[in-house]
Amino acid sequence: MTRHVLAIDFGGTKIALATAAVGSPDGRPDTTVRLRTLGGAGALQAVHRTFDAARDLLATPAAVGVSTFGVLRGGRVRLAPNVPGWDGMALPELLHAEFGDAPVAIDNDVNAGAAAELRWGALRGIDVGLYVNLGTGLAAALVAGGRVLTGAHGAAGEIGYLRDSDTDPSFADGHAPLEEAVSGSALARRGSELLGRPVTAAELFELGAEPGVTDLLDEVVDTLSRTIANLCVTLDPERVVIGGGMMGAAGHIMPRVASALRRAVPFPPGLSAARFVDDAPLVGAVALALEAAR
Repeated sequence: MTRHVLAIDFGGTKIALATAAVGSPDGRPDTTVRLRTLGGAGALQAVHRTFDAARDLLATPAAVGVSTFGVLRGGRVRLAPNVPGWDGMALPELLHAEFGDAPVAIDNDVNAGAAAELRWGALRGIDVGLYVNLGTGLAAALVAGGRVLTGAHGAAGEIGYLRDSDTDPSFADGHAPLEEAVSGSALARRGSELLGRPVTAAELFELGAEPGVTDLLDEVVDTLSRTIANLCVTLDPERVVIGGGMMGAAGHIMPRVASALRRAVPFPPGLSAARFVDDAPLVGAVALALEAAR
């Protein structure tokens, strides 16, 4: 009888669950269910709704893989201020209480996305690699020796907190300065202020010819490219893989990143788009679960 694992992705706006057979060759889920993330007093309720859905989906999983926004530190979710009720939640304890003896592997969403690329995607066979996620937020993951490195505090790759100049605010001021300048949410905010009407990051790339929009996009992509190049000088990866929702504008982003790598990095790495863009954290949770099932 084929055993199955359970994958859960706790996202900022949605929760996704999936099953996959142990031995799955490509990590594609068999069945997927989606729920809405709830903040505030509803955060714990959302977790229990997820557990109810998980029981209906797979009563006895061989293992459970979990992806969550934020980072895990001391058994709690940290650096998750944008969804009330999640920062400080003892998510690992809740998971172990729910799933009993089943092995549970949990990591943040960007590390999970990197795990998916490492197992089945653009980082497969790469010894030292860098995964950069351009989505609503901004973060990265370092791969070395066939695994994702989480850092001493589980916060490796939280590049949204980098400062690009001395005038930038700091984490201590309650800011994530690079994320506030470069991410999809930052582009939407800055573009909306520029045009005087609500726009998304994707719409901005389509409106590049409008006055001021080209300058904004160039500034953001140049800052991103410079950041990735600096990371490559520091880490010397063999390959950089870029994923996330902003990759809908890959035609605008990738050539500029490639140019920055050629000019700034003594030994430029290869550059690839991620194999998994939609549902990368969920596919990563499948990868975590399959590894735990071993």
